[in-house]
Amino acid sequence: MAGVDRRMLDRIGDEVARATSIVRYAKGSAFAEHTHSGGEEFIVLEGVFQDEHGDYPTGTYVRNPIGTHHIPRSDPGCTIFVKLWQFEPDDHEQIAIDLNKASLVPDPLHAGVHSAILADRAYEQVALEQWDADVSVNLIEEGGFEILVLNGDLLHSGDAYGKHDWIRWPSNKPARFNSGAAGARIWIKRGHLKEIRVPEQG
Repeated sequence: MAGVDRRMLDRIGDEVARATSIVRYAKGSAFAEHTHSGGEEFIVLEGVFQDEHGDYPTGTYVRNPIGTHHIPRSDPGCTIFVKLWQFEPDDHEQIAIDLNKASLVPDPLHAGVHSAILADRAYEQVALEQWDADVSVNLIEEGGFEILVLNGDLLHSGDAYGKHDWIRWPSNKPARFNSGAAGARIWIKRGHLKEIRVPEQG
């Protein structure tokens, strides 16, 4: 669609694909009405995403399960991080959460980390985490994990990951991450890379 650009981060499949992307809507642009045959999940990184159900400002996390549909647009323009075809068929909960207002509690497993569970499923867990400055965390997940840095910095093996950087880590591979001097605020999804369902091509 004119005014809608996409940068692919990860893709499994052909025309119909399990995909993770950054999508930018120019000011006043819109996308055709469509149904989420495999579900849709997104975070508004900048601007305001809109559809017939309402306005979703920067920091909104949305889950649109299989079978939902909408007509997306953005009058002021926006950038979103979006994941397609990654819902299980029995996951029917539709949610929209303002991450700026989420209540975080201390993580019992990691000192210096506060978290809010956004979605807890048998096949995945999604959370918002705030890491204090100079915190070190060892991460290993049977089903791997993904991190999107919302603010601050994460450090790993000499590399620094800042605002809107994305990390995808495979199953059962240990990793040690450190937050920077200003801490880090991250979106993290765990467990979903153990068994990857490839969309059936129509």
